[in-house]
Amino acid sequence: MIHEVEELFQRQMRNWPQFAQGIEGLARAKTRPARIDWFDIFIRHIPHRVGSTTESVDPESVAKRPCFLCSGNLPPEEEGVRFGEDFTIYCNPFPIVDRHLTIAHREHGLQRIANQFGNMLDLAAALAGYFVIYNGPECGASAPDHMHFQAGSRRLFPIEKDTVGLSGITVPNYRRNVYLFRGGDRSALIDRMDRAIDLLAETTGALAEPLVNIAVFHETGEWVTYLFPRGKHRPEVFHTGALTVSPASIDLCGIFVVPLARDFERITGDAIAAIFREVTLPDGQFREVAEKLESER
Repeated sequence: MIHEVEELFQRQMRNWPQFAQGIEGLARAKTRPARIDWFDIFIRHIPHRVGSTTESVDPESVAKRPCFLCSGNLPPEEEGVRFGEDFTIYCNPFPIVDRHLTIAHREHGLQRIANQFGNMLDLAAALAGYFVIYNGPECGASAPDHMHFQAGSRRLFPIEKDTVGLSGITVPNYRRNVYLFRGGDRSALIDRMDRAIDLLAETTGALAEPLVNIAVFHETGEWVTYLFPRGKHRPEVFHTGALTVSPASIDLCGIFVVPLARDFERITGDAIAAIFREVTLPDGQFREVAEKLESER
């Protein structure tokens, strides 16, 4: 699969001008580290992400535009590689990280992780050296009306380094609340994720899917999965206009996207830490779910 994806990447670089421009934009992106307690966040200024960061994803706005993940609406130059029975892998024309991919379901249907986490694990196993992410429909997905994942190179993937050697299901003193699941048993991990999602829905009173972001990678026969329970979609600084930021999975994994130059120059580690605490699940609810998950291990 890696060979097929790399060939796709090279073909799209040659044949799809918009994608080539996105790669050039990423190459020009500025990145600087910010130290928060014992870990680093990498702030990345990517002007071509401003549309995604500020996009309106309310049902009315989504209904007014054609779905940009449906095959019939893709640019004529865009092509993909089939993955399994249901998904197609595409090159993302607005990359945040090296080898940024979008993996879209071939049928138009709502962004929901229910019955799809196994596909996420399979993608991570097939894409060696990559991470795979899921953004919930109300916390980062720019196409909440079409089931999809994203993936990218782990060349820069700070959370992997931050959690090396940790065996518990939480990450202490991390300024953002995240559950950590490890293991080589695919079925057990699916059951674990399903249970966590159910507990979050129960705890937060979610009628459909609770607000979540998920990231996973596979290495030496083991999957490492990060589940970020969310308290809200966007931080207050977005709504006031103080900062144009809207964190999703990649941001929570340690690559914080800032599309505007003025924000890149002035945003601090403390500001990012405050945003993380604001948008991830409050401590009380987070601990309540963690304790239930721990008791069932």
